[in-house]
Amino acid sequence: MTQTRLIPSLDAIAENYDAVLCDLWGCYHDGLKPYADAVEALRRYRARGGIVILLTNAPRPPASVKRFLDAMGAPEDSYDAIMSSGGACQRAVASGDYGQRFHYVGPERDRHMLADIGFEDTPAEEADAILCTGFEDDTRQVPADYDPQIANWRAHGVRLLCANPDIVVDRGHERLWCAGAIAQRYADAGGEVVWFGKPHRPTYEQSFSLLAEVAGREVAPGKVLGIGDGVFTDVKGALDFGIDALFVSGGLAAAEVGDDPEHPDPKRLADWLASTGQSPQFAIGRLR
Repeated sequence: MTQTRLIPSLDAIAENYDAVLCDLWGCYHDGLKPYADAVEALRRYRARGGIVILLTNAPRPPASVKRFLDAMGAPEDSYDAIMSSGGACQRAVASGDYGQRFHYVGPERDRHMLADIGFEDTPAEEADAILCTGFEDDTRQVPADYDPQIANWRAHGVRLLCANPDIVVDRGHERLWCAGAIAQRYADAGGEVVWFGKPHRPTYEQSFSLLAEVAGREVAPGKVLGIGDGVFTDVKGALDFGIDALFVSGGLAAAEVGDDPEHPDPKRLADWLASTGQSPQFAIGRLR
């Protein structure tokens, strides 16, 4: 098992990589505003010639992600391009490979995922598939609230397309449920789930295609670093694809690895990572 090296900043390893695939929630921003140190780190990395692809499990297309970033004041010169699980899911729906009738599950703000590509919301009983982007109200609902719907979907044998495999996300100081929690509950009930986003291989293949477009050449996996705070999404996805991983421990796992999100306790970090079975090459409290 790889021994994780705790580093003080991205600068410490930046020269080893031509590009980074950087997570958003908990790494680049907290759902409300960008982390100033993360923005500066990525700006410095780009200034030395590195390419930054923001790779997010956001359940909406890259253009929507960009509008979200613009609204919170994220500077465009801190990244080169955006790849999202929602975009991959929307392309799959548009392809026709999963049918022509879709039932939407998620907040009103993401309903355009169907409308943008010419589909209307269909009752679950008549649908070829469920498109799930999250909870209708992630501030009040819990996964068990979807059990009646899950029983109905299971009874009709309809598959679920999950546009965000994350289970939870932190917005400011509030932890919220994501689409992955509904999808996992459906899978546990015996339903068929198609996952889009990290840690699944197709999202990394698409990211490397986007990276090649930005770079104007193929970039070898050994020269790419995955950055993120999700050990079972960002870290696992990177390692499974064969690229190095930088684990941002001050995000989702902050409470497990120390009292100061900026500076994890080395032993607690090592013990916790061992318990997860994941071994990123590097770790840092906050991206800086």
